[in-house]
This record gives sequence, C-alpha cells and structure tokens, in this order.
Amino acid sequence: MAISKTDFDYVAQLVRGQAAIVLEPGKEYLVENRLTPLAEQEGFGTLGNFIAKMRSETVINGLHHKSIDALTTNETSFFRDFHPFEALRKNILPQLIEQRAATRQLTIWCAACSTGQEPYTLAMLMQEHFPQLADWRLTIIASDLSPTVLKIAEAGAYSQFEVNRGLPAAYLIKYFTKQGDRWLIKPELKKNIEFRAMNLIQPWPILPPFDLVFIRNVMIYFDVETKKTILKRIRNCLLPHGYLFLGSAETTMNLDPEYQPVNLGRTVVYEVPGARK
Repeated sequence: MAISKTDFDYVAQLVRGQAAIVLEPGKEYLVENRLTPLAEQEGFGTLGNFIAKMRSETVINGLHHKSIDALTTNETSFFRDFHPFEALRKNILPQLIEQRAATRQLTIWCAACSTGQEPYTLAMLMQEHFPQLADWRLTIIASDLSPTVLKIAEAGAYSQFEVNRGLPAAYLIKYFTKQGDRWLIKPELKKNIEFRAMNLIQPWPILPPFDLVFIRNVMIYFDVETKKTILKRIRNCLLPHGYLFLGSAETTMNLDPEYQPVNLGRTVVYEVPGARK
C-alpha cells in the first residue's frame, strides 16, 4: 500500500529536522522501500501503523532513530572517483609533508564516512606512497550520523563485491586478510583511524584543527542554509594550507565566498585564501 501524503510529510519533516536530509515530493517510493522492511522487523503489520506509532510518541526515540538511519544514503566505495586520490598523492600530500615537516603531524577528517571505505583508502594511500609518514603523528577522524554504518566501518570487514569496487588487487592482497566470505582490514591500517558518531547539523564536539577535510557527496542532500552553516564550521577547523574535498557535483560557489577553488587536473579542491602565506 502506498504511503499517504500525511505520513510522507511527517517522515520528511522528521529527517529534515534531525539530519537535514531533504525529501521532496516524488520520493515517496524511497520512504516506502526503506521503511517497510524496518516496519516489518519491528513487528508492525503495515508501514502506516509503524509511522502512526512514531507520530504518537512525544519525544524522539529508538524508532525515529532507526528510521533516520534507514533513510540515510550510505553509498561509498574504495578510491571512489579515483582522481581526487590521485590529486592527493601527486600534489597535496607532498606539499603538506613539506609544510608540516617541523611538527611531523597530519590530521584528516572524513565527515560522513559511511561504511569506512574512504578513511581506509586514505590510510592505504599514505602507507603505500609515503613511508616517511610512518613515524609521524597521523590521525584520521572518521565520523557518521549512522550507528549502523559506523559499526561496519569499525569492523573493517567487507564482501567480495565491496572490495571489487575500486580497490586495486595488489592492495587487497597487501592490506586485507580473508576470513570466510569476508575480507578484513589488517590491524596496522586501523591504528590511526578514530571512528566517531557525529551529526553534522547538531552542535559539534571539540575537534582538532585539520589539514584535510573530506565531506564528499554529502551536502547534495542538504538545503542551502545547512550547506552554508557546515562550510563555515569546516572553514573554522582548517589549518593554514589545509584543503577541503567535496564531491564532484558539489561546490562552495554561492555558499561561502571565503573558499577558493584550486584546480588539480580533474579534481577541484578548496582552500581559504587568507590562510595561505
């Protein structure tokens, strides 16, 4: 049975208020496909009954959080789009290593890390191509709204399908071990990664200053004011010579004039001009 307009409007308001995700009319099918299995799992006969139960609650509780989790898009892969990581390897990391030689420290944030492929990709890239970082203080903070995907990310266990998406075969052999039908990230690749639960639209915890921030293919789901707020917050976290990576369909243009795009081949990254010497 199709979701009613009233129920769709309620769900849309819920996810917008709690996660800044915009569900426009026409996305009813998405709500039905994502929430119907959850309703069945929770013991409700129909999606309508499930939503009615949420609507009857006076405070946001477990059912609401599970629904928001289910409606969050968690598409990711190793070396996603490839060319941003080439720009990182060829241009940005050599530059940062030179600039940070005195402190011997790099701090990176993967915001909305989903199931962990992005932070693990960064860890592999640095271990493979920059052995001089082995005795640096290297920190990768990987955060996400969803406790479900964070649990998967922390486990670092992936299916054959997942490792086939973007991961070079040599990296699979070198940085993973096979256990049953899963491929497990080796412990030495996890040592510099901290996984944290974090909602980007709520007050942020105390964060360290960052050399690099990856928030790729996330803000396409947010409205303009939310994008502006998040970009400003990130700008205040960036170190001098630091860079922001967005998805290929995302930009700071008309959102935050303080950022300056830097073209590196097929990749555009963003810096704050005033921060550069």
